[in-house]
Parts: sequence; structure tokens; C-alpha cells
Amino acid sequence: MSFQEYVRYLTQRFVTYVETPKQERPRRVREPWSYRWFGLLPLAIGMLFHRRPKRRTRNL
Repeated sequence: MSFQEYVRYLTQRFVTYVETPKQERPRRVREPWSYRWFGLLPLAIGMLFHRRPKRRTRNL
């Protein structure tokens, strides 16, 4: 990455930061790094291992 590209990138980031309303900035929350790197795979594995216990039906 050349110096000009880096300056252009920083300028774009700064402009998008300035253009977003002040109330909207804190609402932005970064997703966990595992989702950013691996997509929904960590969620699927988590759901696999943390299953809910089956409901028991009453025999009347």
C-alpha cells in the first residue's frame, strides 16, 4: 500500500465518521471477531452444544 492510498483510506474513514450523525455513532456495535472471521459457523456450533432440554409431555 503506497502512502497516497493510505492517506486516501484515512480520509475516507474520517469523512464517513464526520458525516454520520452524533446519535448514530454510539449505536454502532462491532460484531464479535469470531463472526467476522468465520461467519455463522461459531453460532451453529454453539447452538449444537447448548441445546435446550426436550419438553416432557404429561401423560393424562
